[in-house]
Amino acid sequence: MKKETGSPGAGKYPSVRQATDEQRIGMVKEIFATVTGRYDFLNHLLSLRRDIAWRRFTVRKMRFFKSNRLLDVATGTGDLAIDAARRRSSVSITGLDFVGEMLRSGHAKIVGKGLSDRVSLVQGDALCLPFPDDAFDVSSIAFGIRNIPDRSAALREMLRVVVPGGQVLVLEMTFIRNWFTTLLYQTYLNRILPVVAKRFSLNPRAYYYLADSIMNFPSPSQFVRLMEEAGMVDVRKYKLTMGITYLYVGSKPESVSQGTGGESR
Repeated sequence: MKKETGSPGAGKYPSVRQATDEQRIGMVKEIFATVTGRYDFLNHLLSLRRDIAWRRFTVRKMRFFKSNRLLDVATGTGDLAIDAARRRSSVSITGLDFVGEMLRSGHAKIVGKGLSDRVSLVQGDALCLPFPDDAFDVSSIAFGIRNIPDRSAALREMLRVVVPGGQVLVLEMTFIRNWFTTLLYQTYLNRILPVVAKRFSLNPRAYYYLADSIMNFPSPSQFVRLMEEAGMVDVRKYKLTMGITYLYVGSKPESVSQGTGGESR
């Protein structure tokens, strides 16, 4: 990745469409290593605290029936893992991320909430999960799949580690495609968000990348197909807050002969 001069806020990262996979991986590592201190605050502020409700909805859709274990991929500072632990008292949670700074912040939160006996964090790669097949009832990823260049490989790994009949849940923001919401969204993401980020973040470039990654994420129907192509069945999508965010839920086949299901709108 080409090095930029000046302060962390100078310039912008390359467009998601133009960056190579290697560049994107480097960008993501740098971004999340530099925004850790204000990450939770800015997430709540910039989503008008809707991110809290979206995670709660995600936890409600989880189904534990065999291992009572959850894997949260790209866990960041552990918000989804923590929410699952607080709302599902019998479940053990493992959070995985490849940015050590985020994990250290998440570990402090978990200890502070008295959940260290049920939530553990490990550093690792979403494309090569360090867990055996059929180890979890549920694998999840919240606002992280868009940062992984090879999304299909990540989805296949998340499917591999869940038990037959287990779930893969993906919570992700999307770009609403009609003239009014396009204008509103573009104004918010490209004008309001960067100003707020510049005021509160040491690396405001990160939030230009955020806007770019959302606007270049596949449509809901395209992402459903991606999950099905990764081997999931009964893939459903749930529109949240007028389609700003979607929750996608797919299942691991009970057997190779099991057919695919439909969608929920």
